[in-house]
Amino acid sequence: MLDKAAAVLDCYRPDGGTFRLTEIAARTGLAKTTAFRLCADLVRLGLLERDGDGYRLGGRLFELGSLVPRRLDLREAALPFLQDLFEATHETVHLGVPEGHEVVYVERIHGHQTLTLPSRIGGRLPLTCTGVGKALLAFSGSALADEVLAGPLPRLTPHSVTDPARLRTVLEQIQVSGLAYEEQEAALGVSCIACPVFDGPTAVAALSVAVPRDRFRPAQLAPAVRTAALGLSRTLRSDGTAPYGTRS
Repeated sequence: MLDKAAAVLDCYRPDGGTFRLTEIAARTGLAKTTAFRLCADLVRLGLLERDGDGYRLGGRLFELGSLVPRRLDLREAALPFLQDLFEATHETVHLGVPEGHEVVYVERIHGHQTLTLPSRIGGRLPLTCTGVGKALLAFSGSALADEVLAGPLPRLTPHSVTDPARLRTVLEQIQVSGLAYEEQEAALGVSCIACPVFDGPTAVAALSVAVPRDRFRPAQLAPAVRTAALGLSRTLRSDGTAPYGTRS
């Protein structure tokens, strides 16, 4: 039953929303009666909420998710640097961590004029289509990079890099410069510059600044992004505990 309950919660990936019982049953492959019973139990536990004729994720999940130690520690360590980066650029800034072939966004700070971005706190995107993701992939070790490059590369926009040879060259350039660029590969009209964060030999996170394409000035943004990432890396290395268990 735990597997079935997890399947109900997983059907809300990647964007959440509200689903009717018939939609939940279809998404999970469960019988409608089973889905109804599980949804009722999840509502009682606060893991789902009723929303009219449908169900949406419950507030208890947010409370529990915000207490995950490794992400909580990293987020708290990163917030001052993210705030400094935002003040220096007045653009949308992100903090992302690797999970499989995807980047999970742990924090995002934006101003009053927000960009239309596919990223959101707790959301995930392919490593290969984002500045944060490419920064992570370039410094994740050859095994993960080879694994990602061996499979079909996802396309979020017509500008997403789907040629493995081209992406490998991009990753090699990132390894040399320490900076990753993304130009309209995750969202049209948006460009991004990112830098990896280290707590050992491989990147445990990455910081980025996302801006409208027409005012993307990498040379002006790079020093601020690099400074924030280096500062956070020093903080993680000097701390007593590594949030991702990668301390060497």
